[in-house]
Amino acid sequence: MPAAHRGDAIGDSARRVRALLRGRGHDSEIFALTIDEDLRHDVRPFDDAGARRGDVTIFHFAVPSPMTDAFATLPGGRVLQYHNITPAHFFAPYDAGIYRLARIGRDQLATLVGHADLALGDSGYNRDELDALGFAPTGIFPVAVDLARITAAPRRPALERVLGDGLINLLFVGRIAPNKCIEDHIRLAEHYKRYVDSRYRFIFVGRHDAVPKYYATIRALMERYQMPADRFWFTGPVPDTDLAAFYRYASVYVSLSEHEGFCVPLLEAMAAGVPVLAYGAAAVPETMGGAGCVFTPKDLEYAAELIGLLAYDDGLRAAIIAGQRARLSAFGATRMEAHLDALLAPFL
Repeated sequence: MPAAHRGDAIGDSARRVRALLRGRGHDSEIFALTIDEDLRHDVRPFDDAGARRGDVTIFHFAVPSPMTDAFATLPGGRVLQYHNITPAHFFAPYDAGIYRLARIGRDQLATLVGHADLALGDSGYNRDELDALGFAPTGIFPVAVDLARITAAPRRPALERVLGDGLINLLFVGRIAPNKCIEDHIRLAEHYKRYVDSRYRFIFVGRHDAVPKYYATIRALMERYQMPADRFWFTGPVPDTDLAAFYRYASVYVSLSEHEGFCVPLLEAMAAGVPVLAYGAAAVPETMGGAGCVFTPKDLEYAAELIGLLAYDDGLRAAIIAGQRARLSAFGATRMEAHLDALLAPFL
């Protein structure tokens, strides 16, 4: 994978798959171009000779990088796992550099047609894109999610005292980026406070410096609506212990994104016992799998009413949470092992 970052969904998935492979008796290593300092003991640099000696290499593709050309010429079995690239048009009004990278990424992906023995999307939505480009054969291998970092995290008493002050906490986890449609969260807040309930707090956990011009646009919209700053938290990246506390004290998890290739936070919210309200775009309905509360079209007044029901109707809330727990079984260890066995079978 091009980059190894702590807390990154792709990196976390790769490490979990490595553990499953090792548990089945295979030698397995992860190689990356960019490695966080605290992962250097765990991930090897891409210039290590071992990076090109695998009997089977799984290439996690989400950004353009020199790894693309190298992968196409490897002598062993080549498995492409495509995690999707956000369409460039989302970034056009805000950042020409990211727009260009998104375009280059999709162009690079197309160069791998005919150079992968198997091309996998981590959702059917991503697989459809691979099929449209001409990859064959294709399949689905879901993101291997480490939900224990949420469910087994130690308590954070000081943070929990603040979060447990009686306000309805409406949580979003992910970077502040145009495809996530954070502006719709601000408009949703206007509907919610006007027609449903004034005791609310919107919490956004994740980087807000990735697309600075977009973040400035969000702040300007808040000023336009005269939103009270203390009811909108933009935390930036947080450690797993804090992230678990935010999930633990969330009343509702809200996703209004218009492009997701999978969306790990939906599963993390389910694991934490938080009812999920999600706009049904791209891969979101597939990830939800009939659980939670998925709505279309994007009627924010309707969404505000749904939040009120999920927050205050105990019977509905319990039924939604039960359905979400059942959905999580599709991403458990047994299912992941079966997926992995099917993936490896042609190469053994």
